[in-house]
Amino acid sequence: MTDVLCITVTYSPGPTLEAFVGSLAPNGFPPGRVVVVDNGSTDGAPEAVAEAHPEVTLVRAPGNVGYGRAVNLGAEQARSADEWLLVCNPDTLATPDTLARLLEAAHRAPRAGALGPRVLDPDGSVYPSARALPSIRTGIGHALLSGVWPSNPWTRRYQQRDVSASASPAEVGWLSGAFLLLRREAFDQIGGFDPDFFMYFEDVDLGRRLAEAGWSNLFVPEAVVTHVGGESTARSADAMVAAHHRSAHLYVAKTHPGALWRPVVAVLGVGLRLRSRATIVLDRLRG
Repeated sequence: MTDVLCITVTYSPGPTLEAFVGSLAPNGFPPGRVVVVDNGSTDGAPEAVAEAHPEVTLVRAPGNVGYGRAVNLGAEQARSADEWLLVCNPDTLATPDTLARLLEAAHRAPRAGALGPRVLDPDGSVYPSARALPSIRTGIGHALLSGVWPSNPWTRRYQQRDVSASASPAEVGWLSGAFLLLRREAFDQIGGFDPDFFMYFEDVDLGRRLAEAGWSNLFVPEAVVTHVGGESTARSADAMVAAHHRSAHLYVAKTHPGALWRPVVAVLGVGLRLRSRATIVLDRLRG
């Protein structure tokens, strides 16, 4: 497995990081092939894991630089022989053959630039990790109705839950960045993650740019991981909601440039800010 470099980004991850690294061992990672890029943790978890595991290299980002930028920093640790980058959240758990299944699928599909496994929630339910690229119409319908009418046609079209639950591989618009095998050639060709996205939508944007460059995003259901959920996002729920809506607006702006779209992008920006504030208030009331 000397041609795969694993990259994970941390921000006070708690015990999830130790469990994540432990789940990689059955996937054959040799020493020095797991890079932890830390965005300013204060809980000591990245240091403890790096000390306990010789296969882990700790890279300190210059502050909290965001997810995509941190992954790009980790990619700089790759050797010339590395053909693959495995980008994972530290709150995921791989099954013993996860990486082997992804690599097998990659070798069968030489134009696959990104490959993602089936992602399970802690209760064993399937998370919709293989999705369509959102259009403005689909995005508005999903944003307005997903909370009160989860089965609305716009959310169904965007989330593609039938694909994520399927037993068959499928090319999709984008794949969740929670656990993502990236072909190094494709990643380098498009310049890695767009650092303008601080958090959220960087994986949507990556899938879009890979497709524009002629690569595919391949869902591989025989590979399975569990997304247990992270401590850092749970502690910063309000900030995460706000970041998600800012990134959604940025994605719309990047995919609809020019004077013709400027008024539409501006109106959507106002709507997203209002939705962000409303979501935070409702979450506090429920909590």
